[in-house]
Amino acid sequence: MAKFKLYYFSPTSLSFAEARWFKTKFASLAIVLGMVIVVLVLELNRLHDDALGLGLQRGSVLAAENVILKDQLRLIGNRLDALQKRLLVLNDQGNELRLLVDLPKIDDDTREAGIGGTDQRIDFGVPTGVNQLLNRLRTTVEKAERELQLQQTSYSEAVRAYEVNREKYARLPAIKPMEGFYSIHGYGVRLHPIFRVRKFHEGIDISNDRGTPVYATGNGIVESAGRMSAGYGNMIVVDHGFGYTSLYGHLEKILVAEGRSVKRGDMIGRCGNTGISTNPHLHYEVRKDGVLQNPVDFFFDDVDYQKIRSELAMYN
Repeated sequence: MAKFKLYYFSPTSLSFAEARWFKTKFASLAIVLGMVIVVLVLELNRLHDDALGLGLQRGSVLAAENVILKDQLRLIGNRLDALQKRLLVLNDQGNELRLLVDLPKIDDDTREAGIGGTDQRIDFGVPTGVNQLLNRLRTTVEKAERELQLQQTSYSEAVRAYEVNREKYARLPAIKPMEGFYSIHGYGVRLHPIFRVRKFHEGIDISNDRGTPVYATGNGIVESAGRMSAGYGNMIVVDHGFGYTSLYGHLEKILVAEGRSVKRGDMIGRCGNTGISTNPHLHYEVRKDGVLQNPVDFFFDDVDYQKIRSELAMYN
């Protein structure tokens, strides 16, 4: 088989000579050109996001992404830890709110039972460091979700209690029913002014002129209104709900009918001297669940504590 040979004209010898160095130079040039082409192809492939699918940079890219992912997971974990601390503060504030509406606090044992859970680890099929971070985040998020649910339930209970208390406070017999003089010692055992025997006085007497306005001491429904046989003459009983009732006796006039709704401060009658009475005055009683209470304890707008202390000192 004939071999390929290349000749060139030598001006030195004025004859054709064989180019023996051509193969070597041609091979070197081919290698250089090949390397340039490979470099150009790889660079173009990189610029076009591995369009050829060679995957030569995938490892380094994944490593860089893994570092960024870990950093972001740590940042999220730190933010969740800070959120959980704020939830603890919210728990303390929620307990203060519960106390304000007369609800028991959520103690630590109840709270731990409400937000506790199984610390089950999951294998996400990723490197160990990332897997640990993911499990930590999952546990923190689940605990925060349970904490929020507990706080939401507690807040709903507090709101309901507040609504009940708001209605209750509006119904409490909490003001003085009539202007006039009364003794803070009028409730209890005393010498009856007519029968002259020691007898338990079930309320207090407020003295004033005949016709002085008498007011409902809290919201409620008129349970009865008319002349009674208990010695109180013209009398009104108001049912305030929540177990409270108030009684207004010896009235000259009754201005409300049985079954009527009244609000605190509504005028319901006028002072009189009906029934067993020696002078115009109002006999006033308060009961809770049928048990007599000292009406003075409910005069939140008419208590002179300095006067009470001085009078008690006189009796002691």
